[in-house]
Amino acid sequence: MESPGTRWRDVLVIMLVLGSVWGLVEIGLGGAMKSASIPYKGDLLTGLGIGTMAVAVALTRRALPLIGIAVVAVALKQLAVPILHLAFMCKANSCLAVALAGGSLAGTTAVAGRRLERKLLPRILTGFSAGLISSVAFYWVGMRLAPCKYLLSFNRPGGFVAFLGAEGLIWAALSGIFFPAGYRLGLGMKSNVYALRTRRPVLYYAASAAIITVAWVAGGLAIAAGL
Repeated sequence: MESPGTRWRDVLVIMLVLGSVWGLVEIGLGGAMKSASIPYKGDLLTGLGIGTMAVAVALTRRALPLIGIAVVAVALKQLAVPILHLAFMCKANSCLAVALAGGSLAGTTAVAGRRLERKLLPRILTGFSAGLISSVAFYWVGMRLAPCKYLLSFNRPGGFVAFLGAEGLIWAALSGIFFPAGYRLGLGMKSNVYALRTRRPVLYYAASAAIITVAWVAGGLAIAAGL
């Protein structure tokens, strides 16, 4: 029997739903954390994004859709451009972080392969490695794309090592925690998703469309509210 995510329609639905959820978390929770001056905002958001994508890995057993999930999340974040009349580059580095997380996790997931299905350690290492790789890439690419004042503070001799100590290792550690958690959540959801899609496909697609719509509307309203 087909499992959830084996058909292209299922993969597309999973990408749109989870990408929209991730984008809303980036906007809503990220904005709230910024307003409250909560430290390690970027690290936590990356970990949550890795965890969200881990749900897709458990559902689809594929790596490539993770890039699509990141693209959807970036698209939702970029609603700030038309809503607030901002320049495209205003959100460049935060979108870069999302894209690098998606790309890095797609790579580490592909390397891990079926080992993710059997043991906890490969899941931890997959998330940790993706977080570490994306943080390293973020330092070098972000420093040249649209660096903020904080990132520029590491643009000095020894700055890369300092960045890894201050951000990169935390980024990786949280990713190593959230990936197994998200994967476990996806495994728990799998049979229910399969049953709903098989027995009540209209409800399955309607519920998916509702989640996507709510996420985009809520994301747009949050952006307009200044989050």
